[in-house]
Amino acid sequence: MFTRLRTKLTVLYAGLFGLALLLIASAVYLAIASNAERQVRGELQASGTVFDRVWALRSQQLRDNADLISKDFGFRAAVATRDAATVRSALDNLKGRVGLETAFLVDMDGNVTGLDAARLDAGVEALWSALDAQDGASGVLMIGGQPYQAISAPVMAPTLTGWVVFATRLDAAQMRSLEQLSAIPLTARVLIRKPDSHWTSGRDTARVDAFVAGRSNAPGELDLSSGAALALAKPLPSLGAASPAVLLLQYPLATAMAPYRPLLITIGVTGLLGILLLIAGSWVLARSLTRPISALDKAVRRLQRGEEADVAIETQDEIGRLAGSFNSMAAEIRERERHITHLALHDSETGLPNRVSLDRGLETLCQSSRRTVFVAALGLDRFQIVRGAIGYELAARLIAEVGGRMMRQHPDRPIGRLSSGILALAFEASSLEDARAFAAALLGDLEQPVTLDGSTVDVSLTIGLAPHADQGAPAIDRASIAVDQARAGHQKIGLFDAQAYGDPASNLSLTSEMMSGLKDGQLFLHHQPKFDLRSRRIGGVEVLARWKHPERGMIRPDLFIGMAEETGHIRPLTEWALTQAIADQARLREAGHALTVSVNLSGRLMSDPDLAQAAIDQIRAAQADICFEITETAVMDNPAVALGIIDAFAANGIGVSIDDYGSGVSSLAYLKQIKANELKIDKAFVSTMADSRRDALLVKSTIDLAHSLGLKVTAEGIETPEVLAMLTGMGCDLAQGYLIAKPMPLAELIGFLDSETAPVARPRRKRA
Repeated sequence: MFTRLRTKLTVLYAGLFGLALLLIASAVYLAIASNAERQVRGELQASGTVFDRVWALRSQQLRDNADLISKDFGFRAAVATRDAATVRSALDNLKGRVGLETAFLVDMDGNVTGLDAARLDAGVEALWSALDAQDGASGVLMIGGQPYQAISAPVMAPTLTGWVVFATRLDAAQMRSLEQLSAIPLTARVLIRKPDSHWTSGRDTARVDAFVAGRSNAPGELDLSSGAALALAKPLPSLGAASPAVLLLQYPLATAMAPYRPLLITIGVTGLLGILLLIAGSWVLARSLTRPISALDKAVRRLQRGEEADVAIETQDEIGRLAGSFNSMAAEIRERERHITHLALHDSETGLPNRVSLDRGLETLCQSSRRTVFVAALGLDRFQIVRGAIGYELAARLIAEVGGRMMRQHPDRPIGRLSSGILALAFEASSLEDARAFAAALLGDLEQPVTLDGSTVDVSLTIGLAPHADQGAPAIDRASIAVDQARAGHQKIGLFDAQAYGDPASNLSLTSEMMSGLKDGQLFLHHQPKFDLRSRRIGGVEVLARWKHPERGMIRPDLFIGMAEETGHIRPLTEWALTQAIADQARLREAGHALTVSVNLSGRLMSDPDLAQAAIDQIRAAQADICFEITETAVMDNPAVALGIIDAFAANGIGVSIDDYGSGVSSLAYLKQIKANELKIDKAFVSTMADSRRDALLVKSTIDLAHSLGLKVTAEGIETPEVLAMLTGMGCDLAQGYLIAKPMPLAELIGFLDSETAPVARPRRKRA
């Protein structure tokens, strides 16, 4: 986040101080707020108690006046005689004397005297029921939409003839008088629950509703639009069916915190000044610490670029000692770098320049030369034999001596050791003839005996030449290959032959291209029929993989299958072939041809039980008739695993054919253990049996041996009717070859099977 240490230190110290100050300020604020809230809660609780007493006192005063008039003889007589004028006069007289706002009479019939009955919000009937239910009923009574504190007293003449009701309004003046009784400037309101289920509280209706709904005898926090406040809700008794009412006492928290605001501002300003002072001090301190560190950083960067780097030692503290250690380290690094560079550019065994040194020298020579640059690779003939005779140490000295001669005779030309027995030299020449002449002269100079520990060793060299080119393999590699080509041609000097070498890189790329070709549909199967010599019908087919490359055309199967086996991609190729073979067999069945389909299984996969089990599961799921063709030598690498796989195939009804029998090292011991169904005689014996009595005898004995072991015999490579006739006479079971049919696509195979009646009568089929 920060790229400079001084900035990091300054921010760290200032941040820690600011965090500590913030924690202190938070603790002070929380303590003050808690104390202020506790005081307000206490005052609210006390104000609620005072209100209870004031309410009781006013209720008692009203009750005393009501009892006075309800027991007056003249008033009772007027009530008993239903003298409304006298009753109204008496009530008005009493209101004037005691300062009442409202006084009226409710008789036993529900008639109201002294008040318009329509002004009663709850109705006369509800009021009458409340008065009748309780002697001296009292509470909040809604008259004309306004709350009143009301009490009642029964009128006896001598029996109950009605009730006199006295009420005083709970208006703003009453609330102010109540607020003045508190030690804090709280706000008092009487809230009435309207029929629409809301308390009369203006724009804070929802908040007040939630607060009053959970009211208790303890104050709580009320979130109003004007800010948070502490509030206490005191329920008020209702007279009759009057709307519920509460007394809401509230005090804003902002007002409670107002006395402490100067203190909080003082703490904030003091903290800010402290942070600024700390930032300034930290910056000065960090600058004094980071200046020598910055010098070290610059020196490290110079050392990284390979430049001389030393740091001036200004102090004797830890940083000064660090600078001294850096100077010592830089000196040691320079020395080690020189040693490492020498090791990187020289052969550790002989001390001669190595391939890296030769590459650099060749590049420099190519940049400065106007003529063609050649590389001459010098291979010591029979070096492995010589090294075995004189030992590794003397062999290394022999190479060193020959290389030393070459360096002394051509000190300005790049020289290097490429491998144990090959040296190389780069030189300029105007033409190929000049290059050959230079190589011949080099042979004359270097093919001189070498004396090692008093013994003379003859030196014989073969030189491979290759011109430098911007494209293709490096000239050094081509010159090394030219040494092998020259030895193969029994030449002392040979020029790299690109045509003879071919393009191994292109062939290697076929592996990855083959995997892409599997997905893109470039690979497909051809099917070669097997002719049953007994039933004279086609009894099965062998599937053969084919690849049509989009750029290179048809690729030879032995090329891409061999590459797949060497690179480990034979498994996905085999899995694809098996899946396609099962699908093709299903199509053959649909066309009315139930044939056994043979699939070649590489010997590399005969030690892979997972693949074998997957193949078994796939064949069983498709109910396919599959035969795996394997070579006998595939069992020899890992006999236990391979024979176990073959046993698993046999146990699951999957046929096994021993392919190419006779072409390898045939072993009767393994032949006895393999649970095979079929043996295929290699075409090398079959194709020549008409001309070779020995081959015919070998084929006949092989057929008899296989039949003795309970195996069917298939002969491959049948191309002439004569060979087919001989095999028929020998008792061979199946025949396969171009005489029967060449490998063909599935659609062509189906057409062939539909029209085929006597394949032997069709000798016109020629090799494709």
